[in-house]
Amino acid sequence: MKIGVVMDPISSINIQKDSTFEMIWQAQSLGWQVEYLELNDLSIVNGIAYGASRSVTVRQDSNKWYELGENKRIKLGELDAILMRKDPPFDMEFVYSTYILDLAEQQGALVVNSPQALRDCNEKAYCAWFPEVCPETIISRKAEDFRQFLAKHQDIILKPLDGMGGASIFRVQSESANIGVIIETLTKHESVFAMAQQYMTEISKGDKRVLMVNGEPVPYVLARIPAQGETRGNLAAGGRGVAQPLSDSDRAITDIVGPELIKRNILFAGLDIIGDRLTEINVTSPTCIKEINAAYGTNIALDLMHAIKNKLQQS
Repeated sequence: MKIGVVMDPISSINIQKDSTFEMIWQAQSLGWQVEYLELNDLSIVNGIAYGASRSVTVRQDSNKWYELGENKRIKLGELDAILMRKDPPFDMEFVYSTYILDLAEQQGALVVNSPQALRDCNEKAYCAWFPEVCPETIISRKAEDFRQFLAKHQDIILKPLDGMGGASIFRVQSESANIGVIIETLTKHESVFAMAQQYMTEISKGDKRVLMVNGEPVPYVLARIPAQGETRGNLAAGGRGVAQPLSDSDRAITDIVGPELIKRNILFAGLDIIGDRLTEINVTSPTCIKEINAAYGTNIALDLMHAIKNKLQQS
C-alpha cells in the first residue's frame, strides 16, 4: 500500500494530540509507504493530478518526530489512497484543492474523505439534513432573522460556517447589548452566511466528540468540558477532555447519520453532540483519536486503515 497524506506542516504539530500523526504512525506500522504533501504541493497538468511529495517516516519522539525523503513529482492517481487532512478554514483554496483530488480519485486513488463530500458537507451546515436530532438552528445573512431567533429562544449560540476549534463562537442572551455588533461581525454586515443554534444547557457536561469509521461509531466518546467561565468545550479553546462510553442517545444519532455518511463516501467523521442533540458533523480533519485511545486502549487510526484497505479491496 502506498498512501498520500495532505496536511498542514508536519513541523508544527503536537504528536501527543495530533490525529493525523497517529494515522501516519499506524499506516507505517502496517508497512505502508506514506507520501507527505501540503496544499501548495498539489497541481493539475494537462488533466493529470500531480503532487510534489516526499516520503515521510515518523517516530514517537517529541524532539524529532519525522523525517522527509527527497522531493519528487508523482501522479496522485497512482497512490492507493489519499488522506485529506488539511484543517479549516474552508475557503476557496480548500475548494480548489478538492478539484485536484477529484481528478486524483477519477485517476485511481481512493480519497478519504471524498472530495465531493468535503465540498457538500460543511461542518456546520450539514446538520440541516438531520433536523430531527439537532437543536433548533438557522443559517442566514439577515440580522433580523437572528434577532427573531434570539427573541424566541432567549439564549443562543452564534458561529461562522467556516471556522474550527471554537473560533468566533458567541453565546448571546436576550439582555445582551452586543447582539448587533456580533451579528455584524459574523455576517460582515449581511454579506456572509452565519449560523445560530439554541443554547444547550447540557454543555456543562461536555460537547461530546463521537468518531465515526465507515459509518460506525467508536464505542467511546470524548466529552470536552468548558473551562470555568467559558461556553465552548473545544480543546483548542481550553476545554478539558473526558473520555466516556457512547450513550444510548449518542447511538440513536449515529444510527441516523451513519448510513448517510456511507452514501457520501465519508470514511472518517466526527459528530459533535451536546446532551442528546447533534450540533456539528466534522468531515475535514476530525480529531480526538489520541485522547480516546489513551483512555480506553482503542486504536482508532488502525481501524481507519483497515477500513481503507477493505474499501480498496471491494472496488
